[in-house]
Amino acid sequence: MDRIIMITGATAGFGRAIARKFAANGYNIIITGRRKERLDEVIKELSEFNTEILTLNFDVRKRYEAEAVINDMPEKWKNIDILVNNAGLAVGLSHVHDANVDDWDRMVDTNVKGLLYVTRIIAPLMVARGRGHIFNISSIAGTDIYENGNVYCATKSAVNTLSRAMRIDLVRHNIKVTNIAPGMAETEFSLVRFKGDKARAKSVYQGVDALTADDIAEVIYYCSTLPAHVCISDLTITPTQQAGVNYVARRQE
Repeated sequence: MDRIIMITGATAGFGRAIARKFAANGYNIIITGRRKERLDEVIKELSEFNTEILTLNFDVRKRYEAEAVINDMPEKWKNIDILVNNAGLAVGLSHVHDANVDDWDRMVDTNVKGLLYVTRIIAPLMVARGRGHIFNISSIAGTDIYENGNVYCATKSAVNTLSRAMRIDLVRHNIKVTNIAPGMAETEFSLVRFKGDKARAKSVYQGVDALTADDIAEVIYYCSTLPAHVCISDLTITPTQQAGVNYVARRQE
């Protein structure tokens, strides 16, 4: 097979845009997600490209389910060149003393444990081949902490740290690791955080030309196409109007 990329959380936002970008450039695509109907939509969307697509329907939070589904892939699909650990989310926006603990569990289980589970399955395949590239989707919230962000910020800080640790652990195996830390990006992110409140989600991006999912896909594709001896280990991406979590020059509308 030609080059293969695996993308977790590929049913929306960054993951969906990444799948489309790499399919358009001739990669064979493994897309994963917990919502089968969304995976079917992505297959239809990518059908215009001359590429092979494999869908894996599982929840990254469920370790044994992830192991069973990924290990059961046809052998030809296990020669994965690029892994994008994209599955992640923010849920709720509350002070630590009155937050919903179920929201905390969901973020920790997806953003940290889910990323680790998938990496633990795929990294040995890359080690055996002596090459590969892992992208972890973090956030500027991993280093720029804000009020009510508590556990979400903590999970993205963990992704930053894990990215550095992976880079050190895997360097002798010729495997690149890139931590991608986006700022304000208008996807389903805020809609999920505010549990379907469309007006509140829309207000987050009011007066800002926010990043798009396509912007992140372009950056990841660029990093993946650099010469074999070049690795971008950490990359922060923000809209021009954003200099930090709390420093945003909004237009008056």
